[in-house]
This record gives sequence, C-alpha cells and structure tokens, in this order.
Amino acid sequence: MTDFTMLGLQPRLLKQLQEQGLDTPTPIQARAIPEVMQGKDVMGLAQTGTGKTLAFGLPLLHAALSEGSKPSPKTTRALILAPTRELVNQIADGLFPFIKGTHLKLNRVVGGTSINNQIKRLDRGTDILVATPGRLIDLIDRKAVSLGETTFLVLDEADQMLDMGFIHALRQLVPMLAKERQTMLFSATMNKQMNEIAQSYLNNPIRIEVSPPGKAADKVDQEVHFVPAGEKLDLLKKMLAGHRGDLALVFARTKHGAERMSKQLQKAGFEAGSIHGNKSQNQRERTLKMARDGKLEVLVATDVAARGIDIPLVRHVYNYELPNVPENYVHRIGRTARAGREGKAVAFCAPTELGEFRDIEKVMKISIPIATTASWANDAPAAKPKPQGRGGRGRGRGGNGGGGSKSFGGKQGAPKNGSGRPNRSRRRSGGGGNHASA
Repeated sequence: MTDFTMLGLQPRLLKQLQEQGLDTPTPIQARAIPEVMQGKDVMGLAQTGTGKTLAFGLPLLHAALSEGSKPSPKTTRALILAPTRELVNQIADGLFPFIKGTHLKLNRVVGGTSINNQIKRLDRGTDILVATPGRLIDLIDRKAVSLGETTFLVLDEADQMLDMGFIHALRQLVPMLAKERQTMLFSATMNKQMNEIAQSYLNNPIRIEVSPPGKAADKVDQEVHFVPAGEKLDLLKKMLAGHRGDLALVFARTKHGAERMSKQLQKAGFEAGSIHGNKSQNQRERTLKMARDGKLEVLVATDVAARGIDIPLVRHVYNYELPNVPENYVHRIGRTARAGREGKAVAFCAPTELGEFRDIEKVMKISIPIATTASWANDAPAAKPKPQGRGGRGRGRGGNGGGGSKSFGGKQGAPKNGSGRPNRSRRRSGGGGNHASA
C-alpha cells in the first residue's frame, strides 16, 4: 500500500491524516492495518519510531466509528495496555486528534494522578481505554470499570511490559475480557517468553516484521568509549559542552543516580532535568514539556523513559551506564533519529560493564565503533544471561509504570482452567490518568 486512501479507512480518518500531512503509511502501518481490518490477530515486530501507534490506532478508530451504539456505563470496548505513564500519554495524544468532533470517548488511566477523577470519567463508558496494568487493576478492584464487553486488546511494547514484571497483571486481566475478541501485540524484540505470550493470547496471528529485532534506527551514529567509571562524568561534561544548544538524553541505571547526575550537571552550568520513578506524574510531565520547548539542554532518565518519550529534538543519547537487559540499549538509542532525522548514540563502558557491552553487540549483530579504547577492553567474556520478567509488588501493580472488521472482535476466546488462566490449547487474547474525550 502506497497511500492511506487504499486502506479502506473511513473518510473522517483520511481527512484527519491529510490535515496532519500524512499521506503515505509507514511499512508497519501498510502491512498491519489491512490485516487488522479483516479481523485477524497481529503480532508486529518493529523498532521504536516506526509508526506503531497508528498501525493499531487507525483500524481501531475505524471500527469504533462504525459502532451504532454507545458503550455501556463502566465498560470499555477497546483496551490498549502500555508499560509506562509516558507511553500511555504518547498513545492517547496520538489518537486524540482523530476523535475530535465524533461521538467517541477516549480515556487514559495511569498511576500518579487522582484515581477518583478517573473513576468519574469511566462511569460514562469508554470506547477506547489506554492504561498501565497496575492502575487498571486498581480500578477494576474498585468496580470502576469492567472488561466483560472489551472485544479488542492491544499490548504495546509487550517485551518491556514483561521485563517490568507485568506478566502477573496480564494473567489476571486476560480472563476478564470478552470471549470473542481481537488482539494485537507489538514488540521491538522477540525472545522465548514473548513467543509464549503470543501463543497464549493470540489466535493464529499474522506476524509482521519490518526491521530485524535488535536493529537500531538506520540514521543513528553509534560509538563507544571504554572509560573507568570514575572518569565518566568528566567525559560526559566535555562531550555535552561540545554541542551546546542540542538536546541530549542521558541514561542512568538507577533513580538516585539519575537525580544525582542531574544536579551535578546543573552545578556544572548545564540546563538539566531528570525523570524517573521517584518523580510524580506532574513533575515528569513538566520536565518533558521543558525538554520539548527547548528549555533544557540535558534530560537525565532511567529506563522508564526509554520507550515512552517522543521528543523529536533529541540529537544525542548517552548511555552513561549500560543497561542490564541488552535489548533496552536499542530502545534507549531509538529516542534519537526520530521521524527521519539524524542522531548520535554514545556509550560509556567501564571494566565492570564489558559483559553487558558484549551482549549488546551480540543482540544488535554489529560491532559498535570504538571512540576511546583501553587495554582492558577485550578482557571479559559476555555477561551471563539476565533473568527476564523481574516482578515484585511495586512494579507489577504500581501503575508507574484495535480494530477488527466491522465490529470490535468476532473471534473465539480461550477457555479457562481451574486457575482462571487461559489454556494453552486455545490461544486467545487477554489483558493507569488523564482523560480525553470528544
């Protein structure tokens, strides 16, 4: 498909696409939208920044506009699950322009904001709900929303959802959805556990892969500096000083480390801010707005920001500390070179991080160019495999964290076994806040 008009979308959606200057679908959109509109389950593998939101959002909106009745109170017809607040907001903001002037209601629910306000908004019924798993479960426990009439499910950034420990939340949500439903799963990587999730929740899915798993954006210029941990900060300051005026995103491994680095950079004369799990939702949104408005030179973040941030102005990404999970490196550097722009990704590797660095190169199937070498750079083997799906009460439920043919779904759901989980023999789909509605 070379034009949105060839996809069979409703004229209202085509008009909005035209107003946004969008006429040609991206590869993931061109391949996924027709399959979803035929009622098929879809498993999409694509790197960040490839247009995944509209790949599932446009057919979902098309189906929602075709509905002749309003949703029942305290229900939602379509559910989009995402692992972080930032990603939920990004998805909702991307869909909201398409529902202006329509009868559709779109809600977003995430942790860190008033749950009472969310309860009031959900009471009137929702066409499309975008949520983090933790806050959604809290609302279900309070009987503020029911998923019994939800016939469309989207799992966005599903691999990160598992890495953040949301697998238990997904297993709890799956049996609550309507038995007849359609499911889309999007992920930038596909490991063994992701395949098991797809087999459990999707029914004969169409697999769409538009870029190899682990492949970084083509226009990202990468390099690595082998440098002792104690020398990283001075090197970072020196490199930041070399491109004053350009926005840089710096990744730290811990919340405390990110906050400390932000203050150190401020002391050194840089306009710096930070976002991490210890920041409130309002604080994070204010900092992101400052970055988008050009009021920051440096944004320091933990991996909570690796996938939910969409700031086109990011020109430089620094992996100040390498991630424990090698796939996260791909998502981090995907924050630059957005929408066809160019960007640079710089990695700092200390002796204790050599294993992580080798794993990153293995996942990406490349050798990252060396900018600063060291005698110890080839001394260590690859790191031992890191356990996936780290759980825990705080991360699994904390909340920090469609389409179909002419109706929302039309497919057989999975029968439940004694534990309430779907049987593997029948593979079906399964399943926190500001508000936006038309």
